[in-house]
Amino acid sequence: MTNKRIYLNAFDMNCVGHQSPGLWTHPDDESHKYKDSEYWTELAKLLEKGQFDAIFLADVLGTYDVYKGSRDAAVRQGAQSPVNDPLLVVPLMSAVTKHLGFGVTASVSHEHPYTFARRMSTLDHLTKGRVGWNIVTSYLKSAAVNIGLEDQVNHDERYDIAAEYLEVCYKLWEGSWEDDAVVKDKVKRVYADPSKVHDINHEGKYFKVPGAHLTEPSLQRTPVLYQAGASPKGSAFAGKNAESIFIAAPTIKAAKHSVQRLREQVERAGRSKEEVKILTMFTPIVGKTEEEAYEKYNDYKNHISHEGALALFGGWTGIDLSGYDPQQHLEYIENDSIRSTLENFTKIDSEKKWTVDDIKEFIGIGGMGAFTVGSSEQVADTMEEWVNEAGVDGFNIAYAITPGTFKDFIELVVPILQERGLLRTEYDGTSLRDNLFGKGNQLPEHHPAKQYAKINAIITN
Repeated sequence: MTNKRIYLNAFDMNCVGHQSPGLWTHPDDESHKYKDSEYWTELAKLLEKGQFDAIFLADVLGTYDVYKGSRDAAVRQGAQSPVNDPLLVVPLMSAVTKHLGFGVTASVSHEHPYTFARRMSTLDHLTKGRVGWNIVTSYLKSAAVNIGLEDQVNHDERYDIAAEYLEVCYKLWEGSWEDDAVVKDKVKRVYADPSKVHDINHEGKYFKVPGAHLTEPSLQRTPVLYQAGASPKGSAFAGKNAESIFIAAPTIKAAKHSVQRLREQVERAGRSKEEVKILTMFTPIVGKTEEEAYEKYNDYKNHISHEGALALFGGWTGIDLSGYDPQQHLEYIENDSIRSTLENFTKIDSEKKWTVDDIKEFIGIGGMGAFTVGSSEQVADTMEEWVNEAGVDGFNIAYAITPGTFKDFIELVVPILQERGLLRTEYDGTSLRDNLFGKGNQLPEHHPAKQYAKINAIITN
């Protein structure tokens, strides 16, 4: 059995019915309150009580319009549509908590790095160093065309853009303002020393940013770096840059394959394979007894939207299943959507052949990730099994209904994990990064971002 700490994120989205299409119709689900500040503040307090490391906020900038060539199914079923901005709810949650972290999804494809870097620094200031960035390249064509592109940028080039985007952000966050640039000298009437604020003079293939960062250094400088790319190009990018990697695997075997590949990429980048924490999506349906848990599960199944599930699958994979026979086995087709999702359902686990019916039923609860049903002990056992067999470090806990899934998990499973020594009983860091790794607020010196801080140190000296 494992004896290492399990990391926990809550997985949510600023929309109705995040990963379980149709379950917003359940009488106990409150995801339709996503527009209300109280939904987010109450959820944040609940998660901090449950010793969650962070709430991980997903996002998309387009609608799911692959299924039947239309967004109608997604809109009708509330399948991640409508969706609001994830960053704007973070200050609400940080105001009512002291330790909970906030991992926010933002795309490198649809916003300029100069303005984005300021937004993240602002959030890091407001949260006192509790913000992280889930770096995504965006997989929906509908997002690309709505910002003026003719088509979706091809998969591998999106990661080339991401690499340069990150370079710009690193220069702004790490290299533009020196640690002692802000002096706040009221007598001399000097807030910051101009000689210690530097232009970054970036001129690359995709971006030209000559000037200095607009924001003074925050506690973390660079937010905690999350990433979810599992394709060869994506995993290489994650191996070089990410501090925590999110995967969504339907089976332990698929998760193990992804974990091994990602840790190899971390080592190829010259880093210790254990310094990156890998979390898998996981939806627990838990009761005080196994019978109670299955009563909940069977109740939830009555609310699944198969149309919503197929709309989500179409967006994730670029494949429209509306013309497939329900018993047809899915085959791998390479395109510019999320390649790892399609691999998980077609290539990795040879023991499982997924039909269209299988997919729409599976996605109905927990989306593209795994779910489990059982008593508190059984759910804790299953989580340990994933850690031991797949090698994951923790879980992005998704909900079937909200906040009910999180309440059940915190009441019934968290105490079991704490009794087993697998989950901490109190926070012990000053920032999200320090809470996760216990080595201070900022990136380690060997991280590639730190080279830009060193460049200015050399110039200054």
